[in-house]
Amino acid sequence: MLNNIDRKIMYILLLLIIFIFVWIFAAIEPVSRHDWMLENMLVFIILLVLSLTYQKFPFSNISYTFIAVFLIIHEIGAHYTYSFVPYEEWFQACCDWSLNQFMGWERNNFDRVVHLLFGLLWVYPAKEFFIRRLEFSNGMSWFFAVQSVMTFSLLYELTEWGVAMIFGGKLGMEYLGTQGDIWDAHKDMLLAALGAFIPAAIAYKMGK
Repeated sequence: MLNNIDRKIMYILLLLIIFIFVWIFAAIEPVSRHDWMLENMLVFIILLVLSLTYQKFPFSNISYTFIAVFLIIHEIGAHYTYSFVPYEEWFQACCDWSLNQFMGWERNNFDRVVHLLFGLLWVYPAKEFFIRRLEFSNGMSWFFAVQSVMTFSLLYELTEWGVAMIFGGKLGMEYLGTQGDIWDAHKDMLLAALGAFIPAAIAYKMGK
């Protein structure tokens, strides 16, 4: 019989194996090899931090699941380059239906969806850290979880800008992914904030 610790380790290994399979797929002939490498810097940092801190603070299975889902979606964006993820073609092929037309979108909005999902998927692990590790109250844990998501979203946008300035040219624009929208960074941060705020507000209202 496996004890709780063994089951937890097995579950984390399962998530890791699934992610590795997706990572291998994403590494095979990406649209832009250099952009794929830049996008994966974030992945390596996250995995390194989670590995180094596991003994002191293991997250719950729910949190690890949310993190794994986000990283898998990020790998899809890294493989195709965010601005060129062919979700419209996928919907047309499987459902003969246009998502862009239904939503009234004129650009590839895969990056917008991922920024929203960043807020949705990371706010719970952040809340778990604040309430378990720092022993904040439930309300303060949710408050600081939302604030941390907003902070990391800001730092990511600044990092994108810095990388684009350093590399410049086509690679810089691929990594930045503005698609000509001068308010791209502002919209991305807003979506991340909304993605974090909505589940936090609902959970807090329910006393969770």
